[in-house]
Amino acid sequence: MYNRLDKGRKVLSEQPFSVLVGTELSRMDEGQVVMELPLRRDHMQQHGFAHGGVVSYLADNALTYAGGTVLGDVLTLEMKINYTRPAIGDRLIARAEVISSGRTQAVCQCRVFAVNAGTEKLCAVAQGTIVAIPKPD
Repeated sequence: MYNRLDKGRKVLSEQPFSVLVGTELSRMDEGQVVMELPLRRDHMQQHGFAHGGVVSYLADNALTYAGGTVLGDVLTLEMKINYTRPAIGDRLIARAEVISSGRTQAVCQCRVFAVNAGTEKLCAVAQGTIVAIPKPD
């Protein structure tokens, strides 16, 4: 029998894009998720910090995983992200949590931090609506 973290890691391993970029799931509790991404040269944009698309991807995935802890199989319905500073460092950490949930949807928030020399700096804040995938009749 899988625990929640093991199940989450199994699902992550089945996402080809997540495997390609190297995403790690480090925590998965009811309503809370932590995802990490060791940054590589191919994640960067021309100024040397993580591309906004990489930061947005990580936030989206963390939001969806957080919603999934309370709803089951889910998809992102919508997401908004604010970048607060360039993501400079060797790792990104996304911490997402469920703010409100019902039977079919959850509103979740995520903070993405860039880690540089062991120091975390907030680089983005995202919020999204996560919806349960309807079960076939």
